[in-house]
This record gives sequence, C-alpha cells and structure tokens, in this order.
Amino acid sequence: MIQTPILTVFCPDPSIIRVGEDYYIATSTFEWWPGVRIFHSRDLQHWEQIASPLVRTSQLNLQGDPCSGGVWAPCLTYDGSRFYLLFTDVKTKKGRFYNTHNYLVYTDDIYGEWSEPVYLNSIGFDPSLFHDRDGKKYLINMINGFKGILVQEIDPDSWQLVGERKLVYGGTEMRYTEGPHMYHIGDWYYLVVAEGGTGYEHGVTMARSKSIWGPFETAPNNPIITSNREDMSMLQKCGHGDFVDTPEGEWYMVHLCSRPVPGTNWCTLGRETAIQKMVWDEEGWLRMECGGNFGQLTTASPKGVTECVYPDDLEGFRDDFEGDSLNVRYSAPRADFHEFADLSARAGYLRLKGRESMNSWHKVSHLAVRQQCFTCSAETAMEFIPTYAEQMAGLSYAYDALCFYLLAKTCDDRGETVLVLLKSDGGVITDEMEPIPVPAQGKMQLKVEVLDAGRICQFFYKVPGGDWQQAGEKMSCELVTDEHARGFTGAHFGMYVHDMTGLGLYADFDYFSVECR
Repeated sequence: MIQTPILTVFCPDPSIIRVGEDYYIATSTFEWWPGVRIFHSRDLQHWEQIASPLVRTSQLNLQGDPCSGGVWAPCLTYDGSRFYLLFTDVKTKKGRFYNTHNYLVYTDDIYGEWSEPVYLNSIGFDPSLFHDRDGKKYLINMINGFKGILVQEIDPDSWQLVGERKLVYGGTEMRYTEGPHMYHIGDWYYLVVAEGGTGYEHGVTMARSKSIWGPFETAPNNPIITSNREDMSMLQKCGHGDFVDTPEGEWYMVHLCSRPVPGTNWCTLGRETAIQKMVWDEEGWLRMECGGNFGQLTTASPKGVTECVYPDDLEGFRDDFEGDSLNVRYSAPRADFHEFADLSARAGYLRLKGRESMNSWHKVSHLAVRQQCFTCSAETAMEFIPTYAEQMAGLSYAYDALCFYLLAKTCDDRGETVLVLLKSDGGVITDEMEPIPVPAQGKMQLKVEVLDAGRICQFFYKVPGGDWQQAGEKMSCELVTDEHARGFTGAHFGMYVHDMTGLGLYADFDYFSVECR
C-alpha cells in the first residue's frame, strides 16, 4: 500500500507525468525561490526532490510579489522528446483585480537547464499545455474571476497563440473552476478541473467531449475526489488533481490535500500532495478504485514495481555546510539565495549577508526549509556581532513576510548586545519577552521546539559555556498556519539576518538541523 500524502508539507497543486518507468511531479512554490519543485519516483510512493527549473532571475523575478502570490499551479508535460513547464507569476491577488502572467519553459533534459521563459497571456491562472495525438498543441487555462476554461491552439515553432480562443466549459455548481488539465483518451477529450475553492470545500471534477472545442458534458457523479469534512482525521481540502497511467495500464490521480493539526482546523504543514488509485467505470468516467469520493490515507501500490527509497524520504534534516553547494531543500522568499548566502567565505560555515528586514517583499536574507511534521524541532548555531539596533540575526519559525516568530541577536539603543523574541501577526511586530543580555562574541545556539502535536512552540538559547535556557513563554502555532495567515504555503524553519543600515553585516552559521519527533 502507498501511504499518502506522498509529498508532505507545502507541496500543492501537483502536476504529474510518466516517461517510461519514471514519474515526475511539479508543485507550486508561490513567493519562495527557486520556482517550482520537481520530484522523481519509480514506484509512486517514494519521491526524491531534484533541481528546480526556475533558478535564474531572467526566468522568474518574484521581488514585490505578495505573500502567497508568485508561482501558482505549474503544469509539467512531455511530448515524447521535450519537457514543458507552464506556470503563472501572480503579481496581485487582492480585491477585484488579479494580475496573472503565464509563461512556458522547456528542456530536453529534466535534470538539466531549462529555457528562458516564453510569455503566453495574462487572462487567468493555472495554465496547462495539451499535446494532442495529431501533433497539435493547445493552451488550456481558466479565466480570472472563475469565468470558465479557455482553449486556444499554440504554434510549437513560434510559441504564438493562434486561431480561435474559445470558452469551452463553465464548470459545475461547486464554482471556482480552476486548475484545468486536458487528456485525449479513446474517443473522448477529458477535462479535469479543481472546484470549490482551495479550502475545505475543495474537490476534483470532470467533464468530457468528442471535440476539444466542446461542448463538454459534466460527469454525473462529481466530484470524483473531495474530503470527508465530518472526519478531520482524514485528508482535507482534497482537490486540484492530475492523473497518469502506469506501464501496466493502471491509473492514478495525484491531488492537493491538507492534514489539520489534531483537534484544530489549522494547517501548519500547508497543502500537500496525495495519490489515489483510479479506475474507469462502464460509462467511461474515472472513479476512485476504493469507492466513494473521499481522499484516503492509503491506496493500492502499482503492479510490477520495486520499492525504491531515497535519502529525502528520511525524516529530519541536518546541514554542517561542508559542501560547495546548498541542499536542494532550501528556499528563500522572492530572491535567489546565492545573492546573500556564501559557503566559500569561511570553511564549514554558511555566511548570510544582511539586507532588508523579514517583512520586506524584496531583498530578504532568509534561508529556510519546510516544516516536515507536526512535532519537531529546529536548531542552529551562529556567530554575529551587531553594532546597531538595525542589525539582527537568528532563527525563524515563519509562514511568510507577515506572520512569523524570530529569536534573534541584536543591539539595543545603548549598544548592548541582546537576544529578542519577536512575533509578527499580519505585519504587526511585537516583543514576546524582555530583551536578554548576551555576549557579543562567541557562538550562540538557538532552538525552537514544536510541541503538543503541533499546537504550541517554545524557543531556547545557549550562550558560550552555558546550558540551554528558555526564551519567552510557549506560543501558539496557529500564527504559522494557512488559516491564520490566509495563505497557500506552510510553515518554515530558517536562518535569518538583516542589516537595515545598508552596511551588509553578515552572520556565520555553523550548522542547521530539523528533527521530527
């Protein structure tokens, strides 16, 4: 049996392909850089993260993008010789006007470099590329305002959109039609969409037509996947699906899901990727093999595969900064972390150069990994000698630029070196303890523990030659959840430094670890 979710913690909006015996999934990254995460598997259960495709500022510039803006719902496809990735860069997402720019990149080697982006349109988000059997290619995307699904042919030589742009499907009574994927199977064109919004009402629905231009008939038993909202121990927010066949002719659907912290509706771990085995019924509609339409925590394994375990399957993470490149798990808000992170300046240390403060939407020096499980801890050791109150470095437990905790070393207005514990709630920053005097010199250790099944967190510190001491009181993890932050990502642990003087003061980090418990 496959245990699901298969991709945990901030891995939403999955798009899946199979190339021979290899499966690849692409997921959204929003304002976190590099853009789009790609994972590889051969058994649909164990997945290894590989290099991201959008690693150059010329491909993706996220500076100024709002929290939970940026890269939405990538679509990964393969036409037999080349890989294609479509994605949206969301520049605004509040109120009446969404500015959503759609792009395409491609490569002949999914492990190699990807092309510069080709601009497609800004009509809506969640674009997908459909390769028909006759060699024609089509752009499929929703219309801003959830006004339906558009189809338009795209010229694979010039990448220009050509011919008629047609609204082919308006969705069902679940509303909020988005995330379209098109398939040509047998005599039918199948259209799979996400509906119900990306929260607890989310679902996957299906329609079909004998022509790509419609009319599309809606499946009689939609949604084909959704959630049992009366049992919060089951997968929640199930929706935004994409399906794939195996070499043995079996069918699976990957879909977005969330797992609330037990006893709450908080999703600290954000939106994740689950998988369900599917079958075709007598009427030619896709259904869950186990029956019903609620996303399940397990599903049957595919035939003819041998389990493969990757290092990424191991819970926890430790980095002693002994290599010459940063681990694939790291990400940073809105900017290439090579702009501020340096492994060569001091052997065995990571040096982060201070820039703008955490609440900026531009140049923030924050290197983070996703929280992997409900109960866990994160720890680091750093050397940092501030001389101004505008200089600060430490350990973060953050959702985004507006909602975070920060245990950090800085100076007070008298020039005394102190340790502070800050909380930002919707951008309102408060001190959560009285500043603690600490030595200016030497290596300081910082730690945060997430306790009580993910409900509360507690910070700790250790000065040179001392023991671990508690910093402040226990605090609620609700701050770093989808529900409180009203976002689409998930909680992160990270190393952080800012220097708002513009002098570029740096902090040296000796190690960084995250342990699941």
